Amino acid sequence: MNLLQEIAQAESRIRPQIRETYLEASPFFSEMTGAAVHFKLENLQFTGSFKARGAMNKVLSLSDDERRRGVVTASTGNHGAGVAFSLRPHAVKGLVFVPEVASEGKLQAIRQLGAEIRRHGQDNAETETHARNYAAEQGMTYISPYNDLQVIAGQGTIGLELERQAKDIDTVLVALGGGGLISGIGCYLKSIKPEVRILGCSPENSQVMIQSVKAGKILDLPSLPTLSDGTAGGVEPGAITFDFCRRYVDDYVTVTETEIAEALRLFLDAQHLLIEGAAAVTVASLLRLKSQLAGQTVVAIICGANIDKKTLASVLR
Repeated sequence: MNLLQEIAQAESRIRPQIRETYLEASPFFSEMTGAAVHFKLENLQFTGSFKARGAMNKVLSLSDDERRRGVVTASTGNHGAGVAFSLRPHAVKGLVFVPEVASEGKLQAIRQLGAEIRRHGQDNAETETHARNYAAEQGMTYISPYNDLQVIAGQGTIGLELERQAKDIDTVLVALGGGGLISGIGCYLKSIKPEVRILGCSPENSQVMIQSVKAGKILDLPSLPTLSDGTAGGVEPGAITFDFCRRYVDDYVTVTETEIAEALRLFLDAQHLLIEGAAAVTVASLLRLKSQLAGQTVVAIICGANIDKKTLASVLR
């Protein structure tokens, strides 16, 4: 089964469990950029992140035996919370491996949803490899945060919602880490309107997928600290999202930490909604590209709201 078919199945599978989030027009950002700007508010999704979609689709697709053996995942926070949220109704054991540098605020949400947390590694890719090996050794089921067709398909249901909510979208800006979100959205939207432009947005401090696409192979690159912890870190070797990004993403943009912080503050002031660093990356990219986007209908995916209180305080200082 291909990704587009998987997205259609995901839509029917998770719809009763997942919010159809608002697509909100922004007069402020429209005037600022000269584009008709809309924000897809996944910060209002259950668990405060789009990650609940892919996690829910994967958990609901598991057999009773796979659930009974317990589930292992790796996450910087949002995917782990999504998995814990999805497992909770089934009373299934969940174990989430996180990098040593994971945000405490995001870890608290995972604990509250009932999953166990273990720290391992300094980088996402290292944590993912350890979690996958642990699951195999223990006979448990591993759920990748992005390197899984059903996880990607769950994220792709955002594309179906956009089709229902808006007409004639010219450009969609999507935060890019491992590539699960942009792969799902890009696949669906380009199936109905091939000319729509899909832009991958990353912090300058962590752009592993962007550099990998440019190099034609997945690279093992270091990442510097970034406010966009949800997109930070490496990409798992052999990740299926690499080819999806090459196929569905038209271009890439990177933004500085200063731009991310300024965009986060501006969004809070103008839209009166809390967002996290990864969401601010798309807002910062919108502002950086405003001269190119003027006159277009633009959607920026606001991927999450889960920002640590200390981090938020440092941005607002």
